[in-house]
Amino acid sequence: MLKEAIYHRPKNQFAYACNDDMIHIQIQTKRNDINTIFLYYGDPFEFEGNKWRHSFIEMQKSGSDNLFDYWVVEIIPPQRRLRYAFHLKSNEQESFYTERGFSNTVHDDFSAYFCFPFHHPSDRFTAPSWVKDTVWYQIFPDRFANGNSQNDPSETLPWNSSDPTTTTIFGGDLEGVIQHLDYLVDLGISGIYFTPIFKARSNHKYDSIDYMEIDPQFGDKQTFKRLVSECHKHGIKVMLDAVFNHCGEEFPPFQDVLINGESSAYKDWFHFSSNQPEDEPLQYHTFAFEKSMPKLNTQNPEVKKYLIEVGQYWVSEFQIDGWRLDVANEIDHQFWREFRQAVKKVNKDVYLVGEVWHDAMPWLQGDQFDAVMNYPLANHLLRFFAYDAIGAEQFSLDLQAYLHQYQKTVQEAAFNLVGSHDTPRLLNLARMNKQKVKLLTAFQLSFTGSPSIYYGDELGLTGEQDPGCRKCMVWDKEEQDQEMLEFFKKLLNLRKSYPILANEGTFKVLEASNEHNYLCYSKENDKQLFLAVMNNHPTKQTLPLPLDLHDQTILDLWKMEEFSAHTTHVSVTLEPYDFTFLLINK
Repeated sequence: MLKEAIYHRPKNQFAYACNDDMIHIQIQTKRNDINTIFLYYGDPFEFEGNKWRHSFIEMQKSGSDNLFDYWVVEIIPPQRRLRYAFHLKSNEQESFYTERGFSNTVHDDFSAYFCFPFHHPSDRFTAPSWVKDTVWYQIFPDRFANGNSQNDPSETLPWNSSDPTTTTIFGGDLEGVIQHLDYLVDLGISGIYFTPIFKARSNHKYDSIDYMEIDPQFGDKQTFKRLVSECHKHGIKVMLDAVFNHCGEEFPPFQDVLINGESSAYKDWFHFSSNQPEDEPLQYHTFAFEKSMPKLNTQNPEVKKYLIEVGQYWVSEFQIDGWRLDVANEIDHQFWREFRQAVKKVNKDVYLVGEVWHDAMPWLQGDQFDAVMNYPLANHLLRFFAYDAIGAEQFSLDLQAYLHQYQKTVQEAAFNLVGSHDTPRLLNLARMNKQKVKLLTAFQLSFTGSPSIYYGDELGLTGEQDPGCRKCMVWDKEEQDQEMLEFFKKLLNLRKSYPILANEGTFKVLEASNEHNYLCYSKENDKQLFLAVMNNHPTKQTLPLPLDLHDQTILDLWKMEEFSAHTTHVSVTLEPYDFTFLLINK
């Protein structure tokens, strides 16, 4: 028994409240080292006579990665408080693990046990309930559709007349989105995420000049209000992009500092050098090294007040449903805590998504964000499905590590994108292999979380890194990949029709084989078992299902055909880079 590998700590993903009643406990051990684990637990104030009253329950191994096994159990403490410890057994050894370390025997000294002092609902991670049923569609406003040429800037180019550059403008606007809402409804999405629409100089609008005004090239507030209203009529949520880490150099407070220097009332709104050399340009922190994007000082009370008012204004006046928060990891945590409280006070069901590209646990503890841009998951998917950088076994191990990195409630609300305005197009990432794009998308749309589609991916739009990934949407049907579009529609309809594909089942990898590079995973709840088999291989293969399905009636969700299993060994035959979805009712 390698005790150095055994790890548990209350809070985070290791001990948390799933809902009003249930506590989720997780522990980590060395891979293939421990055979069984029992959790000993009880209320710290409950006694029978002079003896502390407690119970024990066996934990279940929920997954493994390259280094560790993960064990979980869910319990309902009667008084929302808990003391608990772990009894671990291997083939040759057993040990009792408490907050004070290891002992050779089980003991009742509960003062040494791990402590979950009390479950306060306000401490629990809680995301809006509607998110788990939402599929997002990301729109880069200048490139989706030009619905009103009257608001086009003078330098606007004819639609799709050239490849985009960092400065080109094609005239996409809010009216264009309204005119194509029927397309989005027919596609089957239920949320739109807009990159910034506020007044700014660039075509991408991440250099805000006025956070309270819509950029004239996109329309006006009345148009936006109409867009939100029409979206809501069709059951589509609307999420805007807020850039609070930095502003544009034309932001009036920053201009005031450039003009008035040390005497400016706004000097402390930014991060200026404390050793500013005389007769030299002002030295200040920026986004990356972009001098046109000065970094805002979100610890300044006036800046904080202004930005929080921005967050509340667009929720209260326009009923937007979410904020995507740019460069969120470079802003202080206290700002996000106060921002969350203020915005949720206006509408508790607003969805807050931070742009964090790495391990985001510090932001996902219930006091800041409901989700982050899930690039780590995207990387796992791309490495297996698109790049062929890893085989099925390693993909399964990476996925297990990811699934145990956050709370289950966090996973269900995760913003699961694959491509975005900051990455090459999905088809380019898959080296123009359409079947690989389909296979990856089938996984994304049958996985836990809230998936996001980047506009045009459903039509086979191509493009390398920014600005190539920001091409104009193609509206001529003869130029659209109609087969890919129908594929996306079918997947989205299945996810909507069968909630077990979304978040109504517990995900588990059943088989991952490098030899055949195939993956079989399940989602299961009390009423249904969903199975997915994926052949990520360039040859046609017959693949076994790793379950005994004898005498079960199975529905092929993709073909909508039922068949009965008359043997314990059921196999499926799949074309190269193909998949099947199977459903068994219990």
